[in-house]
Amino acid sequence: MENYKTLEIVQRNAESSVFHLNLNRPSFRNALSLDFFSEFPQALASLDQNTNVSVIVLGGNGAHFCSGIDLKTLESISEGSQSSDRGRAGERLRRFIKFLQDAITAVERCRKPVIAGIHGACIGAGIDLVTACDVRFCTEDAFFSVKEVDLAITADVGTLQRLPSIVGYGNAIELALTGRRFSGSEAKSLGLVSRVFASKEAMDEGVRLVAEGIAAKSPLAVTGTKAVLLRCRDLTVDQGLDYVATWNSGMLFSDDLAEAISAQIQKRKPVFAKL
Repeated sequence: MENYKTLEIVQRNAESSVFHLNLNRPSFRNALSLDFFSEFPQALASLDQNTNVSVIVLGGNGAHFCSGIDLKTLESISEGSQSSDRGRAGERLRRFIKFLQDAITAVERCRKPVIAGIHGACIGAGIDLVTACDVRFCTEDAFFSVKEVDLAITADVGTLQRLPSIVGYGNAIELALTGRRFSGSEAKSLGLVSRVFASKEAMDEGVRLVAEGIAAKSPLAVTGTKAVLLRCRDLTVDQGLDYVATWNSGMLFSDDLAEAISAQIQKRKPVFAKL
């Protein structure tokens, strides 16, 4: 496994194709540093290309999932954008923001499903991160805040683009304009998370069961489902139907399909080749 300053990759069971990618700055409440924005897409790309990996679980070491962007990162942004030429300073800042955005969007570029397990704080950039994930679970003690407005920032790394399609425009704009803190149970009622667990231990076990269940399915079907859903998010129904027809014309007839049908007939669990 690669070594990172801000992340930890763990395979808890040597027989499992579920891998854990943990934010690993617990003494800083997993605030996202500049190093994170370089390392995170690298780690995801490594897991994506690893044929032993079927599902990725994103979590945080320590008491909190993520307390947002590291304030030192904001300071470096301010210092780096200083210039006597306003146009060049603005162009440099735009490139830097795009760099930060690209790190978060790496979750969507990853073919493998990414499941977020959230405990403690999930604030600011933490919400940018989890809204890019495919499935989200949290603990009862988890709390959330779209915090950027309180730092005089228009959130610019993904929350304003992804949150409305998850919780609805009305809920998203209220949360983004107020920056208010909301609980795990409210996150569930909004649709931000699929399930709330009584403790981190219970969540870890619940996430494990979901992840192992997905990992046991056809990897072609799983990666295809993620790809089609993401692509169809920005398409009309007719365009989405056309897209999935084209997708399946190239992917449908596979060894996975034959194995799935055979397993159904023989009343056994299917066994699929790695992807």
